[in-house]
Amino acid sequence: MSPTETPKVHVTLFCILVGIGLAFAAVVSDHWAVLSPHMEHHNTTCEAAHFGLWRICIKRIPLGEDKSCGPITLPGEKNCSYFRHFNPGESSEIFEFTTQKEYSISAAAIAIFSLGFIIMGAICTLLSFSKKRDYLLRPAAMFYAFAGLCIFVSVEVMRQSVKRMIDSEETVWIQYYYSWSFACACAAFVLLFLGGLALLLFSLPRMPQNPWESCMDAEPEH
Repeated sequence: MSPTETPKVHVTLFCILVGIGLAFAAVVSDHWAVLSPHMEHHNTTCEAAHFGLWRICIKRIPLGEDKSCGPITLPGEKNCSYFRHFNPGESSEIFEFTTQKEYSISAAAIAIFSLGFIIMGAICTLLSFSKKRDYLLRPAAMFYAFAGLCIFVSVEVMRQSVKRMIDSEETVWIQYYYSWSFACACAAFVLLFLGGLALLLFSLPRMPQNPWESCMDAEPEH
Protein backbone atom coordinates (compact mmCIF):
# COMPACT_ATOMS: atom_id res chain seq x y z
CA MET A 1 0.00 0.00 0.00
CA SER A 2 1.37 3.38 -0.99
CA PRO A 3 2.03 6.03 1.70
CA THR A 4 -0.64 8.27 0.17
CA GLU A 5 -3.30 5.57 0.51
CA THR A 6 -2.51 4.64 4.12
CA PRO A 7 -4.19 7.69 5.77
CA LYS A 8 -7.27 7.20 3.59
CA VAL A 9 -7.51 3.56 4.67
CA HIS A 10 -7.17 4.51 8.33
CA VAL A 11 -9.93 7.13 8.09
CA THR A 12 -12.16 4.68 6.23
CA LEU A 13 -11.59 1.98 8.84
CA PHE A 14 -12.46 4.46 11.58
CA CYS A 15 -15.78 5.22 9.87
CA ILE A 16 -16.40 1.49 9.50
CA LEU A 17 -15.62 1.00 13.19
CA VAL A 18 -18.25 3.61 14.08
CA GLY A 19 -20.68 1.80 11.79
CA ILE A 20 -19.95 -1.49 13.55
CA GLY A 21 -20.71 0.08 16.92
CA LEU A 22 -23.98 1.52 15.63
CA ALA A 23 -24.94 -1.83 14.09
CA PHE A 24 -24.40 -3.70 17.36
CA ALA A 25 -26.33 -1.01 19.26
CA ALA A 26 -29.26 -1.32 16.87
CA VAL A 27 -29.36 -5.11 16.98
CA VAL A 28 -29.29 -5.49 20.76
CA SER A 29 -31.60 -2.56 21.63
CA ASP A 30 -35.40 -2.43 21.55
CA HIS A 31 -36.16 1.15 20.47
CA TRP A 32 -36.67 0.64 16.76
CA ALA A 33 -40.25 1.93 16.82
CA VAL A 34 -42.65 3.46 19.35
CA LEU A 35 -46.36 2.66 19.07
CA SER A 36 -49.31 4.58 20.52
CA PRO A 37 -52.91 3.34 20.87
CA HIS A 38 -56.22 5.06 20.20
CA MET A 39 -57.17 7.23 23.18
CA GLU A 40 -60.58 7.77 24.76
CA HIS A 41 -61.40 11.12 26.36
CA HIS A 42 -62.02 9.62 29.79
CA ASN A 43 -58.65 7.85 29.98
CA THR A 44 -56.00 9.12 32.36
CA THR A 45 -53.23 6.71 31.33
CA CYS A 46 -52.24 4.90 28.19
CA GLU A 47 -50.09 1.95 27.20
CA ALA A 48 -47.39 2.88 24.72
CA ALA A 49 -44.96 0.30 23.34
CA HIS A 50 -41.46 0.26 21.96
CA PHE A 51 -39.85 -2.77 20.39
CA GLY A 52 -36.82 -4.06 18.53
CA LEU A 53 -35.74 -7.23 16.81
CA TRP A 54 -36.12 -9.46 19.85
CA ARG A 55 -38.57 -8.05 22.37
CA ILE A 56 -41.34 -5.54 23.01
CA CYS A 57 -41.88 -3.31 26.04
CA ILE A 58 -45.29 -2.04 27.12
CA LYS A 59 -45.24 1.07 29.30
CA ARG A 60 -48.21 2.59 31.15
CA ILE A 61 -47.74 6.35 31.22
CA PRO A 62 -50.00 9.31 32.15
CA LEU A 63 -51.69 11.28 29.40
CA GLY A 64 -50.37 14.68 28.44
CA GLU A 65 -52.38 17.88 28.58
CA ASP A 66 -53.37 17.43 24.94
CA LYS A 67 -54.63 13.90 25.71
CA SER A 68 -51.79 12.37 23.72
CA CYS A 69 -49.97 9.21 24.72
CA GLY A 70 -46.36 9.99 25.41
CA PRO A 71 -43.62 10.69 25.10
CA ILE A 72 -42.33 7.20 25.89
CA THR A 73 -39.61 8.68 28.13
CA LEU A 74 -42.18 9.65 30.79
CA PRO A 75 -42.02 7.61 34.02
CA GLY A 76 -44.39 4.70 34.29
CA GLU A 77 -44.81 0.99 34.89
CA LYS A 78 -42.87 -0.98 32.29
CA ASN A 79 -43.21 -4.61 31.23
CA CYS A 80 -40.76 -6.09 28.70
CA SER A 81 -40.81 -9.54 27.18
CA TYR A 82 -39.18 -11.36 24.29
CA PHE A 83 -41.36 -12.22 21.34
CA ARG A 84 -43.03 -15.58 21.73
CA HIS A 85 -41.34 -17.06 18.64
CA PHE A 86 -37.96 -16.32 20.27
CA ASN A 87 -39.06 -17.49 23.72
CA PRO A 88 -41.69 -20.27 23.55
CA GLY A 89 -42.12 -20.19 27.32
CA GLU A 90 -43.48 -16.63 27.28
CA SER A 91 -47.04 -16.62 28.62
CA SER A 92 -48.28 -13.18 27.60
CA GLU A 93 -50.74 -13.23 24.70
CA ILE A 94 -50.25 -9.64 23.56
CA PHE A 95 -46.84 -10.25 22.03
CA GLU A 96 -48.19 -12.83 19.60
CA PHE A 97 -50.51 -10.50 17.74
CA THR A 98 -48.70 -7.19 18.12
CA THR A 99 -45.86 -8.37 15.92
CA GLN A 100 -45.87 -10.02 12.53
CA LYS A 101 -44.04 -13.26 13.21
CA GLU A 102 -42.62 -13.78 9.73
CA TYR A 103 -41.36 -10.20 9.47
CA SER A 104 -39.84 -10.24 12.93
CA ILE A 105 -37.97 -13.51 12.40
CA SER A 106 -36.74 -12.36 8.98
CA ALA A 107 -35.45 -9.03 10.28
CA ALA A 108 -33.65 -10.72 13.18
CA ALA A 109 -32.11 -13.41 10.96
CA ILE A 110 -30.85 -10.88 8.43
CA ALA A 111 -29.37 -8.80 11.26
CA ILE A 112 -27.50 -11.89 12.48
CA PHE A 113 -26.09 -12.38 8.96
CA SER A 114 -24.96 -8.77 9.07
CA LEU A 115 -23.09 -9.33 12.33
CA GLY A 116 -21.50 -12.43 10.81
CA PHE A 117 -20.20 -10.42 7.86
CA ILE A 118 -18.89 -7.79 10.27
CA ILE A 119 -16.98 -10.42 12.26
CA MET A 120 -15.45 -11.91 9.09
CA GLY A 121 -14.48 -8.44 7.91
CA ALA A 122 -12.87 -7.66 11.25
CA ILE A 123 -10.86 -10.91 11.12
CA CYS A 124 -9.58 -10.07 7.62
CA THR A 125 -8.69 -6.54 8.74
CA LEU A 126 -6.75 -7.75 11.78
CA LEU A 127 -4.87 -10.33 9.72
CA SER A 128 -4.07 -7.66 7.14
CA PHE A 129 -2.34 -5.44 9.70
CA SER A 130 -0.75 -8.19 11.80
CA LYS A 131 0.61 -10.18 8.84
CA LYS A 132 1.28 -7.16 6.58
CA ARG A 133 -1.01 -8.58 3.90
CA ASP A 134 -2.70 -5.62 2.26
CA TYR A 135 -4.70 -7.79 -0.12
CA LEU A 136 -6.79 -9.02 2.83
CA LEU A 137 -8.37 -5.57 2.99
CA ARG A 138 -10.28 -6.38 -0.20
CA PRO A 139 -12.34 -9.29 1.18
CA ALA A 140 -12.73 -7.27 4.39
CA ALA A 141 -14.18 -4.39 2.39
CA MET A 142 -16.63 -6.73 0.66
CA PHE A 143 -17.72 -8.21 3.97
CA TYR A 144 -18.37 -4.74 5.38
CA ALA A 145 -20.37 -3.75 2.29
CA PHE A 146 -22.41 -6.97 2.54
CA ALA A 147 -23.04 -6.25 6.22
CA GLY A 148 -24.34 -2.81 5.33
CA LEU A 149 -26.68 -4.28 2.72
CA CYS A 150 -28.01 -6.81 5.24
CA ILE A 151 -28.72 -4.03 7.73
CA PHE A 152 -30.57 -2.12 5.01
CA VAL A 153 -32.73 -5.16 4.25
CA SER A 154 -33.39 -5.67 7.98
CA VAL A 155 -34.45 -2.02 8.29
CA GLU A 156 -36.84 -2.34 5.36
CA VAL A 157 -38.34 -5.57 6.75
CA MET A 158 -38.85 -3.87 10.11
CA ARG A 159 -40.50 -0.92 8.37
CA GLN A 160 -42.96 -3.25 6.67
CA SER A 161 -43.60 -5.02 9.98
CA VAL A 162 -44.51 -1.73 11.68
CA LYS A 163 -46.75 -0.74 8.79
CA ARG A 164 -48.61 -4.05 8.95
CA MET A 165 -49.07 -3.72 12.70
CA ILE A 166 -50.56 -0.25 12.31
CA ASP A 167 -52.84 -1.35 9.46
CA SER A 168 -53.99 -4.54 11.17
CA GLU A 169 -57.43 -4.55 12.80
CA GLU A 170 -56.18 -6.99 15.46
CA THR A 171 -53.93 -4.42 17.11
CA VAL A 172 -54.72 -1.31 19.16
CA TRP A 173 -51.88 0.74 17.71
CA ILE A 174 -52.80 3.65 15.44
CA GLN A 175 -49.72 5.89 15.62
CA TYR A 176 -46.01 5.21 15.47
CA TYR A 177 -42.63 6.80 15.00
CA TYR A 178 -39.15 5.38 14.60
CA SER A 179 -36.76 5.77 17.50
CA TRP A 180 -33.02 5.89 18.07
CA SER A 181 -32.31 2.20 17.39
CA PHE A 182 -33.79 2.62 13.91
CA ALA A 183 -31.59 5.69 13.37
CA CYS A 184 -28.53 3.70 14.49
CA ALA A 185 -29.35 0.98 11.97
CA CYS A 186 -29.74 3.50 9.13
CA ALA A 187 -26.47 5.21 10.01
CA ALA A 188 -24.72 1.83 10.26
CA PHE A 189 -25.93 0.94 6.77
CA VAL A 190 -24.49 4.15 5.31
CA LEU A 191 -21.14 3.86 7.10
CA LEU A 192 -20.62 0.15 6.46
CA PHE A 193 -21.75 0.11 2.84
CA LEU A 194 -20.00 3.28 1.70
CA GLY A 195 -17.00 2.54 3.94
CA GLY A 196 -16.70 -0.94 2.45
CA LEU A 197 -16.77 0.42 -1.09
CA ALA A 198 -14.20 3.09 -0.22
CA LEU A 199 -11.92 0.54 1.47
CA LEU A 200 -12.15 -1.71 -1.59
CA LEU A 201 -11.21 1.21 -3.84
CA PHE A 202 -8.25 2.26 -1.70
CA SER A 203 -6.92 -1.30 -1.34
CA LEU A 204 -6.88 -2.06 -5.07
CA PRO A 205 -3.46 -2.16 -6.76
CA ARG A 206 -2.33 1.04 -8.38
CA MET A 207 -3.31 1.22 -12.03
CA PRO A 208 -0.69 2.11 -14.67
CA GLN A 209 -0.36 5.88 -14.96
CA ASN A 210 1.04 5.87 -18.50
CA PRO A 211 0.04 3.89 -21.59
CA TRP A 212 3.48 2.25 -21.75
CA GLU A 213 3.47 1.27 -18.05
CA SER A 214 2.33 -2.27 -17.43
CA CYS A 215 0.64 -3.60 -14.33
CA MET A 216 3.82 -5.52 -13.58
CA ASP A 217 5.64 -2.20 -13.22
CA ALA A 218 3.21 -0.94 -10.60
CA GLU A 219 4.22 -0.78 -6.97
CA PRO A 220 4.29 -4.33 -5.57
CA GLU A 221 2.08 -5.27 -2.67
CA HIS A 222 3.45 -6.54 0.62
